[in-house]
Amino acid sequence: MINSKFTIVTFYQFKKIADILIIKNELTRFCKFNKIKGTIILAEEGINGTIAGISDNINKFESYISKMGFDNYKPKYSYSKYMPFFRLKIRHKKEIVTLRTKITDPENITGKKIKPEEWNNLISDKETILIDVRNNFEVEMGTFKNSINPNTKSFTEFKSYLKNNLNNAKDKKIAMFCTGGVRCEKASSYMLQVGFKEVLHLKGGIIKYLENIPEKKSKWEGECFVFDNRVAIEHELDVGTYIICNGCGEPVSKDDASSDKFKKGIHCPSCFDKLSEDQIKRATERQKQVELAKKRGEVHIGE
Repeated sequence: MINSKFTIVTFYQFKKIADILIIKNELTRFCKFNKIKGTIILAEEGINGTIAGISDNINKFESYISKMGFDNYKPKYSYSKYMPFFRLKIRHKKEIVTLRTKITDPENITGKKIKPEEWNNLISDKETILIDVRNNFEVEMGTFKNSINPNTKSFTEFKSYLKNNLNNAKDKKIAMFCTGGVRCEKASSYMLQVGFKEVLHLKGGIIKYLENIPEKKSKWEGECFVFDNRVAIEHELDVGTYIICNGCGEPVSKDDASSDKFKKGIHCPSCFDKLSEDQIKRATERQKQVELAKKRGEVHIGE
């Protein structure tokens, strides 16, 4: 990663925020001045984001938010030769991860965090119920061997999954994982408050596991979806093989990309028969502009 120009940092902290608008304006000014791009979500419950910039500017950002009071923001780092975001987006939402329940207190009550180096032993225990907290399309790209897929389209559906499938397992040992840890912290807080006795989750999420655990010793299978233009990462945080379909926004595997139903920048097997003529026309023109920009040595925002 020595030749990588950009540092990508994923971070979050559950911490009550009163002056969200002031923080939003300050972060916007700071990031724009320091040429930092990515997405930051602010809510009364805390901060959650993935951003990228040159390493010096990311270091400045981390010092800046620490002085704001976010001194336990749990950073996970990866690197890229290219800027993985097109723009900066700082948003004010009701929750930094949407579960739609008041029965959580992730700032004070969460499950036990298990270090990546201890994770394999935990999930090898036959008494452990292993759950992937992420959405279904993320699970299909990759997951831990023998984990349960709740088949959720959004994080808010996780409450229903628990009620319908694990209501009689509240005394069992339950281990959970997600991309960076934020969904597990909120889910585990909810679970403990509704009666689950032993809830554990992977510290630093899949990102930290792929960084720290050698592939030969790994129990991870496939690739991990990430929320930037890299789309997916593999062991040692190498960029994965998936791309995003411009037609429907879904990840496209190498097999999907070799299908005659795939047309770069326009449609994939999931949406080729669902797009209108107008959508196809606009996508075709956009892809044409992308290719022209490449010939000029530029990056088109539609890529």
